[in-house]
Amino acid sequence: MQDSSKEVVLNIIDKLQPASVLDAPCGDGWLIKKIDSAILTDGIDLYQSENLGYGKWKNFDLNRGIPDDFGQYDCIVSCEGFEHFGNPELFLRTAWSHLNPKGTLLITTPNTWYPQARLQYLLRGFFPSFPCLVGKIHKGDHMHIIPWSFPQLHLFLKLNSFIDIRLHNEPLSEAKHFYEKLLGAPQYLYCLRKAKKAVSEEENSFWKMAGSKESLYGRHLIITAVKQE
Repeated sequence: MQDSSKEVVLNIIDKLQPASVLDAPCGDGWLIKKIDSAILTDGIDLYQSENLGYGKWKNFDLNRGIPDDFGQYDCIVSCEGFEHFGNPELFLRTAWSHLNPKGTLLITTPNTWYPQARLQYLLRGFFPSFPCLVGKIHKGDHMHIIPWSFPQLHLFLKLNSFIDIRLHNEPLSEAKHFYEKLLGAPQYLYCLRKAKKAVSEEENSFWKMAGSKESLYGRHLIITAVKQE
């Protein structure tokens, strides 16, 4: 995860001012090293073998969801973990149940909608960072399993009763090459037309975010969603 994206995550948490945070998966513990020490912060990770400073910590496979023995949180952060989940809906359902009312789920994951990614898929059949894993598939290994775009992740969040879904700006949201701007233009115009024809505020908001530079050109998605009361 880029340092610039970490700063975005920290800024979001700072604005939310949560009293409690669950970092799942917590990886190398970068969040506990940066987050305000006054915030009660717990952690879960399959590949980390020791507690790096979290209040409560567990070595656990999040493909089985968030463990029942963890409590309720104002914010659950899942940085660069969602693409590793073979059962993302179970994670979302258990995240919803472990959030306080109006609590926020914050997800970051590689974006597969940017033009270079779509071009590579057209030429090779595989997205960047999501290579063919044949011969390397072993349950429990650290693998990128499911590629995500904003519309797909938005769908999963809505199916699991999350509201106020927002796509946040991150520093790598600009087209790096001129050909990317050309390849992204038809998609932008399509989303623009759909936004103009939207029959509800929710639909209009979705198409505006789908056609945003964060969705079309961003290398990573940074998304928040709120638990409905």
